Amino acid sequence: MTDASAEGQVPPTLLLVEDSDTQALRIRRMLEGHGFAVTRVASGEAALDTLDTRIPDLVVADYHLPGMNGGQMARQLRMSAATRMIPVLMLTEGGEPGLEREGLESGADAYVPKSAEPDLIVFRIRALLREGAGTGAGTGQRDASPLFRRARILIVGGEGAREHAVAALAALMRNDGHDVTVIGHPGAMERADWFDPARAPDCVVVDLVSDRFDGIAFCQALDDLRQDVVVAGGGAPRILGLSGPGAARGVFPARAFEAGVDDMVADDIEPDVLALRIRALVRRKLLQDDARRIDLDRQAREIAVEAARAEAAAIASKASLAEALEQANAELADANRRLIETQGKLVQTAKMASLGELVAGIAHEINNPLAFILAHKETVARLLAQVIAEEDPGTDADGSRHAALMKCRDRVESMSLGLRRIQNLVLNLRKFSRLDEGLFQVIDVPEALETVLALLTQKFGNQIVVERDYRAPERLYCQSALLNQVMMNIISNAADAIYSMLEDAGEGDPAGPARGVIRIATELRVSEGSGEQSYVFIVTDNGPGIPPEMAERIFEPFFTTKPVGAGTGLGLAIAYSVVQAHHGTIAIADAPRRAGTNGGRGTMFTISVPWQPHLEAMAEPVRSNAEMQA
Repeated sequence: MTDASAEGQVPPTLLLVEDSDTQALRIRRMLEGHGFAVTRVASGEAALDTLDTRIPDLVVADYHLPGMNGGQMARQLRMSAATRMIPVLMLTEGGEPGLEREGLESGADAYVPKSAEPDLIVFRIRALLREGAGTGAGTGQRDASPLFRRARILIVGGEGAREHAVAALAALMRNDGHDVTVIGHPGAMERADWFDPARAPDCVVVDLVSDRFDGIAFCQALDDLRQDVVVAGGGAPRILGLSGPGAARGVFPARAFEAGVDDMVADDIEPDVLALRIRALVRRKLLQDDARRIDLDRQAREIAVEAARAEAAAIASKASLAEALEQANAELADANRRLIETQGKLVQTAKMASLGELVAGIAHEINNPLAFILAHKETVARLLAQVIAEEDPGTDADGSRHAALMKCRDRVESMSLGLRRIQNLVLNLRKFSRLDEGLFQVIDVPEALETVLALLTQKFGNQIVVERDYRAPERLYCQSALLNQVMMNIISNAADAIYSMLEDAGEGDPAGPARGVIRIATELRVSEGSGEQSYVFIVTDNGPGIPPEMAERIFEPFFTTKPVGAGTGLGLAIAYSVVQAHHGTIAIADAPRRAGTNGGRGTMFTISVPWQPHLEAMAEPVRSNAEMQA
């Protein structure tokens, strides 16, 4: 004996149909003691009514019940698809002859005497529940299928001399478990009731020989009406005609069947046979209704599946279109970005080409005259020295001649200084703009930075002081020409910003003390996560700084804060591209305040590129040999 509730399972639900309160109490306690959930009713009609709201796992029914007996109730259960699979255990008082056979033929699954041992009844119940476990019975759970309903029978007639026979037929049908309605005349039922699923009959018994209405004409009208019921989605009722003893032969049956009657019997037929005829009509009708409902459910499921597939396909299509649109937008944005970068590079290429041509022209036009001047300057200096050495002091009484010669010597020395500055300027220009230095190579960082500063010396004037703090190694593997341009653009912009601030403050006096400070620093940094080293350039100024709303656009091509004609907006954009080509980063921030300095809040540019010491070490001997040969 196993208590289902003790195992944490839902106990099987049993419907006990027993009219005796004493017997019902005994059986109920016995079943509940074995872990079943029991609901008790006193009649077969009451049992069928409970099936409208709840389907039990098993029915235990006494055969001898008031009104409908257990066999008739079991027969009703087998007529509905919702209750067809419910196991039925029939209980009887004793061994009446043929009782078990009649109970089993009516649809019961097992037959047990009430006098049997309680354990035998429980074992039979558990066996029936096991048999129904795979078919939906005995599981304690059911799907959303329609619940049971009793067959509805409408009897039309029964007034006058035939009233007693119709009443007896109605009582017989009620005892068989049907929901019976009797009307004396066809006009007593509204047309709308035929279309109401809750009221439309399953079988209509018509008195064909009634003296109150034409039975044949009513059957014809009823046949036409039930075709509309079928079209409206309901089940067409079956028509059974009751005729007099002599009308069951001859022309009358042909007229009746032509009018739509499904079956016709004489009213003097045995009641049990009449009940069987009506039961057969109702059973066929209910089975067809079940088949129609199952087909409609299948169609609804197929439609739902197709709708779900269509919806899934639509969602997938939308997702695909959205993804394609997003990808197209990304490709357009990337193409636009590459176009802008290409435009900037084209401008830079043209700029560098023009600068290269300019440098070549300057070198060609200046170097030869410069060499000629330098050669003659040495001759003039040597001859002047000889003249001064051979000068006789006695011939120069007032010393004016000697003073003129000394003044000429000083002027020649000043000319030498100026010529050397011109020579260094041309050399720096050639170093800075040489197009053959676009490849990656090892460069001397301090030397490259000093070349940039030498080119900007005239721009700094007396108003800007340059501070240097070179802590990183001197050698770096990079593009020397492009790196020079990055530093040139950033430092030049810093100088322009400082001068703009000084002019706005009215402090731009060239003869006054220096107000601007530009600090250039280099250092090595180690990444905390990867441990990789980076070579870092830091350019800081004490200028007015960059507003936050412009900081995000400062590296955009053609964006500039300078007046019209003062800048193209390509300098920092090209600098950003150059740093990206080195797989590095460039960042902008407010400069840290330092004590004892004047000016604005300042700007700090931080340029970080990978440092590859193995490449610098490999190139050192080559560069050293070249320097030694030079």
